[in-house]
Amino acid sequence: MNKYDFDTIIDRKDTFSCKWGGCSENELPMWVADMDFRAAPEIIEALQKRLSNEIFGYTYIPDEWYEAYQYWWKKRHNLEIEKDWLIFCTGVVPAISTTVRKLTTPAENVLIQTPVYNIFYNSIRNNGRNILESPLLYSNGKYSINWEDLETKLSDPQTSLMILCNPHNPIGKIWDKETLAKIGNLCAKYNVTVISDEIHCDLTDPNKEYIPFASVSETCANISITCIAPTKAFNIAGLQTAAVMIPNKQLNHKVWRALNTDEVAEPNAFAVDATIAAFTKGEAWIDALRAYIKSNKDRVREYVSSNIPGISVIDSEATYLLWLDCSKITANSVELADFIRKETGLFLSNGAQYGGNGNLFLRLNPACPRKLLEDGLTRLKKAIRLWRNKYNA
Repeated sequence: MNKYDFDTIIDRKDTFSCKWGGCSENELPMWVADMDFRAAPEIIEALQKRLSNEIFGYTYIPDEWYEAYQYWWKKRHNLEIEKDWLIFCTGVVPAISTTVRKLTTPAENVLIQTPVYNIFYNSIRNNGRNILESPLLYSNGKYSINWEDLETKLSDPQTSLMILCNPHNPIGKIWDKETLAKIGNLCAKYNVTVISDEIHCDLTDPNKEYIPFASVSETCANISITCIAPTKAFNIAGLQTAAVMIPNKQLNHKVWRALNTDEVAEPNAFAVDATIAAFTKGEAWIDALRAYIKSNKDRVREYVSSNIPGISVIDSEATYLLWLDCSKITANSVELADFIRKETGLFLSNGAQYGGNGNLFLRLNPACPRKLLEDGLTRLKKAIRLWRNKYNA
């Protein structure tokens, strides 16, 4: 029997939640990558112990923090991390933005493989760098890399940095070792540094495992900055705790200086305790969570296939997000997402913001109690029926 409760619905509307705060009474948000589950009880216990001290002054990074990352990545991902490779930061996005600023100059190209996590665009554009898209190929419901396009764009002397999403959000793809090695070799050939965003790495389906980019080869390790954190998998993003893992000493020093310059290298009073608890005591919880999410993802696929003609769900091996192909009924996912929300209150992410062929897709977050998921699916069915009737799609 599962000792963890993922079925209880928790009211988050009065907690200043970004996910729920902007919704009206009858709306159901299934957009942002934020789960509607309690954090692991082992984390809550650690935070309650910290809270009981009743003093929340400045915090340093203890050895236990480094050891927690080392323990978890060796046990779960077969990667031995040296202590000196790790640097604390307040989040993966701050780390990416800081690294873009430090390792590139204005008007240089930063390459991304689209459709991809939309905030990558902000980290590039807000720093005055050029967004260089290498769109993934899409055929028969599956994505793959366009190697010719990728090499052409990496070979441009203006391209100095690539942001890799591993596993890939929003398509839920786990890149295999051969693919990662090929990316690493191409980037090394053209002197392109790789930021590997691996925040979703612990959210693979049961019996599926991701491969850390830095673990693939000495080449990959030497040219990469890997962004890792407990926040996505353990649903503690609001605690602002993450790490960058950089084996190359020169790169490590540059990023360390940059993070400190930007003042995103110091933990709040709860960040360290939560991380240690997650990585040293959270294994049973994360495995139970992965099984629950897999069941929810399977339910979405089954329901959509049986009840919502014109929509298909892309196979996903990782993340708790699902990418819905709406190409048979629209080429404008922004309009479709707005229509769904207006007609049924179901709030999904439009795919256009992720670039590539995202204008044909919606992103749905099923990481919620099953009762909420069933409500969302019912709303989606109704909305698509209304859409098809209106546009004769």
